[in-house]
Amino acid sequence: MAYRKLSEIVMELEHPQQSDRFVKMFRNAVREGNIDAIELKERFTLPKQYKRRGGEGSYERQARDMVFEATPKSEKWIGQAKDDLSKISTRGGRSKVVPSLETVESGEVDFKALVEETRRNMESKYNRGQQLGSSRKQRGTKKK
Repeated sequence: MAYRKLSEIVMELEHPQQSDRFVKMFRNAVREGNIDAIELKERFTLPKQYKRRGGEGSYERQARDMVFEATPKSEKWIGQAKDDLSKISTRGGRSKVVPSLETVESGEVDFKALVEETRRNMESKYNRGQQLGSSRKQRGTKKK
């Protein structure tokens, strides 16, 4: 039986910034029984670069390594997980389609859904303005 390490799989990822997501997904799969694996005392450094908020520089995190059986089932799960991760957009990668005349005409965005969202936003803004105005009016009368 062939065995592989989680750290090897993480280093093969197409987008290193998604390594923490992959490790989390892998651990969930082990917990749910989709993959047979054991935890090691060894730790490995994730290839993802983290940035400190309000600070300079970046840092790295470590995760506990695991050994798993390289079965067709586990390889299939890994391939599916990598595919799922490639579809998830990252901050600097593929972004959401921005509504414009061209995207509406081409059908890239759902016009009816955007209309409903716009109405909800406008109604919410209107109600907040009305509440703010009425609260100021009530405050003004109490002081006199």
